[in-house]
Amino acid sequence: MAKLKFSKSALKSERDALSRYRRFLPTLELKKEQLVAEVRRIEKERAEITARKERLMKDLSEWVSLFSEPVDLPSLIQVKAVKTKQGNIAGVPIPLYETTEFETRDYDLMNYPAWVDFGVAAVKDLASLRGQDEVLGEQQRLINAEMRVTVQRINLFDKVKIPECKSNIRKIQIFIGDQQASAVVRGKIAKKKSTQKGGLTA
Repeated sequence: MAKLKFSKSALKSERDALSRYRRFLPTLELKKEQLVAEVRRIEKERAEITARKERLMKDLSEWVSLFSEPVDLPSLIQVKAVKTKQGNIAGVPIPLYETTEFETRDYDLMNYPAWVDFGVAAVKDLASLRGQDEVLGEQQRLINAEMRVTVQRINLFDKVKIPECKSNIRKIQIFIGDQQASAVVRGKIAKKKSTQKGGLTA
């Protein structure tokens, strides 16, 4: 930590720093509010996706239970890629879900039960929901990391830097005030001595 200087330029520097911190603090607090709102939005979306996945799994299991023929649906369809694009929330670069691409193996409808088309579509839907959830999970991770940094900065400004600047300004002002008072006293003493010398000379 740099040693505090007791000068008018140091006083100006501390006042400028205090003004800066006070100006940045509301911006950081607003950013924190935006990040908190985004985390809540993501949590809500992920809960909705979980509910949709559970409904889809229930529907699929009900369809499968109607038929005795076991079918290895995952062998008919595979996820090729989860496509995303770049987004930005409160200055945080995040991935945004676009689509899930699949590779579907050709299958002969004569060799599979009638519900297989429905099953393949359901597996695609499930995989798409999983892809969306993974992307939302990554958004959440990135936003939470940024929120930790933002909260640390808010605490640094609010609990350390601003009080430190105020304390430094008060110390410098007291020092400069004492110096000015001492200068006035010295000036009066010098004037008195000068007057006394003048009187003796006369």
